[in-house]
Amino acid sequence: MLILFDIDLTLLSTGGSGARAMLAAGRELFGSHFSTEGVSFAGRLDPLIIADLFTRAGVAPTPASVADFVSRYRNRLTDELARTPSCVALPGVLTLLAALHDHRRVSPSLALGILTGNFETTGSMKLDRCGIPIDRFEVRVWGDHSPNDPPHRSDLVPVAMRRYQSLRARPLPATDVVVIGDTPHDVHAALSHGCRALGVATGRSSTAELKEAGGHLVVPDLSDTPSLLDWLVGSPR
Repeated sequence: MLILFDIDLTLLSTGGSGARAMLAAGRELFGSHFSTEGVSFAGRLDPLIIADLFTRAGVAPTPASVADFVSRYRNRLTDELARTPSCVALPGVLTLLAALHDHRRVSPSLALGILTGNFETTGSMKLDRCGIPIDRFEVRVWGDHSPNDPPHRSDLVPVAMRRYQSLRARPLPATDVVVIGDTPHDVHAALSHGCRALGVATGRSSTAELKEAGGHLVVPDLSDTPSLLDWLVGSPR
């Protein structure tokens, strides 16, 4: 079994550090007209967010300009995370991860994973700042790991499944994969491949919106460890 977690506003909150860091990086490179206003961040891949930011600013997204932006973004994120006191793991996250980690003693086929729109470097920085050990997650699929152009969040699910199969040397039915996230994008990514979707309303999407998107289970947060553990790794529903 493979359980995949989104990062931002699912596992943790960094108080908007990522958006502020992108804004600062863009203004350093392209001037004060660079803006994040009107660009959607929630549940999206960083490469797509950057493409939208560049379009809005009238900047050509060449490999060099994108690489320079990502480098500046990483540097500014370091500053933002250091100065933001509200960087935290969200309710129940650390307890649930510990319980799932312990469960692997009786279910060695279980693996935890990251499936996120973040780049590896910046996503890892957020996890570290919020006290979530990255080594909890055997499978890590980041926002630039889609094989397609343009990329889509749903592209990342089969990437994660293939990596699980390489690790465990066994096939993985889609029904044995759970995607956990705070936006309809996460839910749709799961459903598009026949996986289970757990919506958690710790972000900007309400429980009603996550249910309407098709979440098999929708919860206000991840704090009810016994019930969540039973749903995630108990008998099939």
